[in-house]
Amino acid sequence: MDSVLFIVGLIAAMLRVATPLIYGTLGELFSERAGVLNLGIEGTMFLGAFTGFAVAATTGSLWLGLLGAIIAGILAGLLMSLLSVRLGVNQHVAGLGITLLATGISLFAFRVIFGESKVPPAIESFPMLQILPDTNPLAPITNQYLLTFIGIALIPLVWWIISKTRFGLQIRAVGENPEAADAAGLNVYAIRTRALAIGGALMAIGGAFLTLAQLGSFTFGIVAGRGWVCIALIIFANWHAVNVLWGALIFGGVQALQLRLQTQGIKLPYELFLSLPYVVTIIALTIAGRNASAPSALLKAYRRE
Repeated sequence: MDSVLFIVGLIAAMLRVATPLIYGTLGELFSERAGVLNLGIEGTMFLGAFTGFAVAATTGSLWLGLLGAIIAGILAGLLMSLLSVRLGVNQHVAGLGITLLATGISLFAFRVIFGESKVPPAIESFPMLQILPDTNPLAPITNQYLLTFIGIALIPLVWWIISKTRFGLQIRAVGENPEAADAAGLNVYAIRTRALAIGGALMAIGGAFLTLAQLGSFTFGIVAGRGWVCIALIIFANWHAVNVLWGALIFGGVQALQLRLQTQGIKLPYELFLSLPYVVTIIALTIAGRNASAPSALLKAYRRE
């Protein structure tokens, strides 16, 4: 019975840990499919986490907080578009600059709004949906946050948009051959801008999930490198939306496992447990990356002749 409870609890925690990774990776998928590597994802998730928390704390509405995070993510995506698409700034430089800018603005605004209190401010977070009664042994798995269910449902939706719709075809066209797309009458700049705005919104939701649902508070290390993990998960997924789920679940599962192993009192250095999810991610990335096929125009700025 103890082993069953352990496995059920592990799966439940895996879904929660994977949720922000699903949003962030899907956001990066839109950007990279359009030919833009958005290294601003870490900062965008951090900005989404702060904005969602700040708006929710000041207005008392979690949904307004989520909306604020989405708007902040869109603005971050538009800034990335201005720098890398319109001005042709190196995508690595532009993305890292946005991460530094968004992180700095968030930390400064947090101190201005909430001060230097020793007790971090907190809000009442989103409740979990009660799908099954607590007496059911599978309740921990099915009773998740609404944002978790939405994130999982977004995966087939994003696959359909990218693979089956006109807009998705346009995104893939400018990501593979922007010159040919331009010759066919597509506005490469506008399509990439829209993809970056959508991607930024999804990244910010991933960050806002941490403050509005999972934790109910904002801390300076809240994102903890999840944005960089999403960059790796894109390669693991080979730029396909459906594979994003498996990559997020692998990382989320190992992260949840190491937390539970620590609570079991296993006498190993805790640094080893903390590094375990990233080691597994690197191994999975090394294996899957051999056959990865990135969009042909990724990292290539486009200039119309």
